[in-house]
Amino acid sequence: MRRLILFTLVLVAATVFVTVKYFKSLNTSGVHAANVMRTIPDSAAAVFEFTNDKGFYDIFNDNSLLGSLAGDQNIADLDTVRKALLSHPVLQSVFDASNVYISLHPTTDNEPDLLLTAALNKDADPTAFDAAARQKIPGLLITPLTLADKKGYTIYFTSLKKRFYLINTEANIYSSSFSKALVEKAARYRPDKDRHAFLLLPDQQNSNSLANLYINYAHLSPLFGQLFRDQNTDLFKSFRLLPALAALNLNYRTDALMFNGYTNIEQGKPASYLNLFSRQAPIETHLKEIYPATVAYSMDMAVANPTTFLRDLTDFHDRAGLKKERDTLFKRIKTETGINLREEFNKLVGNEFAVVTTRYREKFALITIKDGSDLRPFMTNVSTMVNDDVGELNYNKLPYFLLGDAFNVFKRPYFRIVDNYLIFANSLKEINSYYDSYINTKFLTKTADYNRFDDLLAEKSNVAFFINFKNAQLILKNDLKPNTYKAYSSNKLSLKNFYAASYQFTAADNNFFTNFCIQKNPADSAASPKALKNSQ
Repeated sequence: MRRLILFTLVLVAATVFVTVKYFKSLNTSGVHAANVMRTIPDSAAAVFEFTNDKGFYDIFNDNSLLGSLAGDQNIADLDTVRKALLSHPVLQSVFDASNVYISLHPTTDNEPDLLLTAALNKDADPTAFDAAARQKIPGLLITPLTLADKKGYTIYFTSLKKRFYLINTEANIYSSSFSKALVEKAARYRPDKDRHAFLLLPDQQNSNSLANLYINYAHLSPLFGQLFRDQNTDLFKSFRLLPALAALNLNYRTDALMFNGYTNIEQGKPASYLNLFSRQAPIETHLKEIYPATVAYSMDMAVANPTTFLRDLTDFHDRAGLKKERDTLFKRIKTETGINLREEFNKLVGNEFAVVTTRYREKFALITIKDGSDLRPFMTNVSTMVNDDVGELNYNKLPYFLLGDAFNVFKRPYFRIVDNYLIFANSLKEINSYYDSYINTKFLTKTADYNRFDDLLAEKSNVAFFINFKNAQLILKNDLKPNTYKAYSSNKLSLKNFYAASYQFTAADNNFFTNFCIQKNPADSAASPKALKNSQ
């Protein structure tokens, strides 16, 4: 599994360094993308598409980012596969200039696997693999294979000591993997003609694209379950529950992977919390300006019209069967305090709110308020005050019913109002920790690396997920399964070589325009001139 993940990272990272000349040389092999993608089993969580061109592989050599992501040995393994198999004179034209689709599948073995899918080049000889099997190719052993009545081959790489399985699944469309079970699944797969497991790009857009990333959000939770010890991990949980499909194009940069495209919400499926934001106009976000410097990951939410958002939230809770529990809670508050808290809160809440987790697992809710001094007496009356500024809520699940699913982690939190911000935290220590960061301006925006990263992001959005890899390292070490973290933290394959990643949703026609960005750490100014050149 680890080699398969490394293989994907190599291919994804490689696209960053494709030259403009290569971009202009792309042919129209993507015209039949729909025919190829429909053969990919619908268990896939994500699919990465690129064109199998010599220029794509030439960029593997002498590149620092590739070394950071995959390690020299794994790049050498990939090069062995390419040179020993696809560059052999009998086979070199079989998939030349064809689009290759690498799909990531959760499996019953509790570890994800990769499936490679590609159509033969239009001028390729379909008997080429039979011809190769009859020859004695150094370092390779190719033998016929039949799975689910589909013809294929087992390819043993002597240098890798590993078998690779390849099957003709449909009309010269081939599926291959180091996992025999996954290849057999592809051989048996029969697509549903009435629905697509992935959002497809228009043919012209596909043919002109450098590389594409397709995501089925509904399949991300099973994938997370295989990577993390706790399947209910809160890391980007709302993101994983969105019933939607995405198709994103790669944008060329030398220091970051950037994908932009659309996320289309699937109709007829139960709505998630994020659905509510698709009906809001995007706004410029500012709450990140008061994120503590220790933030590991966060979810920022922004709405142009809080009134309509909160009305939609009420309807969402009603459909989820929570009306009785919610109404009972606020009726109790009114009876005991004389305050219609929901009505007063809704009048004063601002346009932006966030949930932030720090490297120490501190969790803060940050909520903009139109006038903090007006809200203070209402919050004081529903809390047990520790001092003049800090109190613990007397009622369970208030943040959840006031602002929705993202705040479910705060059951009976402590609160503090600072300027026009309402802060929630689950302990007195945490609330004091955030206040210290705020009053002493120990913010993430004070760091040059963050501002360098933030310059790549869209100014306007409705939902933004952010992870700082250095600050999140200890959390990931504790939460990822050992094998997964070993791959993550290896000196030669490590997301520690990247500064941060962001995934932004911007509402558009009741769906989302989508931006994904992951940026490399800045070059060490003390590095050698050659190293600096390779990092550019």
